Amino acid sequence: MSRLLPLFGFLGLVALFAFGIWWNTQHDQNAIPTPLLNKPAPAFDLPQLYEPTAKVSKADLLGKPYLLNVFASWCIECGLEHPVLEAEGPTLGVELVGYNYKDAPADAKRWLAEHGNPYKVLLADESGQTAINFGVYGAPESFLIDAQGVIRYKHIGPLTPDVVANELKPAIASMLKEAR
Repeated sequence: MSRLLPLFGFLGLVALFAFGIWWNTQHDQNAIPTPLLNKPAPAFDLPQLYEPTAKVSKADLLGKPYLLNVFASWCIECGLEHPVLEAEGPTLGVELVGYNYKDAPADAKRWLAEHGNPYKVLLADESGQTAINFGVYGAPESFLIDAQGVIRYKHIGPLTPDVVANELKPAIASMLKEAR
């Protein structure tokens, strides 16, 4: 019997490994829940990227819904997402607010000059301190915020045409319908 113990141990490890693979295929790894969904967005007062002495606060953005898009020049997936924002941004029906995350302003400006600027407002959070309050894991992430400042949708990872069509646009339509 003691000779079979290593075999049983090996079979147990194989079973755990198989369960782990199955679990990962059954659950969306980007679907990290946010405790902020349907709650007021955190207060912020951040400098504008192109005018660092001018600040934008949460209160300044109240009254109109917007999509807060967290991006950075060092973020590879942000480069994949950016053409989608350029193409789809004007069709969303909400303003795009860029949130430059943990990035040197000069690098962000250079990146936007190269890739284009789809944003109506550009915030800079060089230290990343305000992002902590939003529960930002990294870039890119996007938050749909209604006219009252409540987070209605969050997406972790790049916005793709499929995500925009199947998740973001329906969330925007639902939010705008509720506002009527």
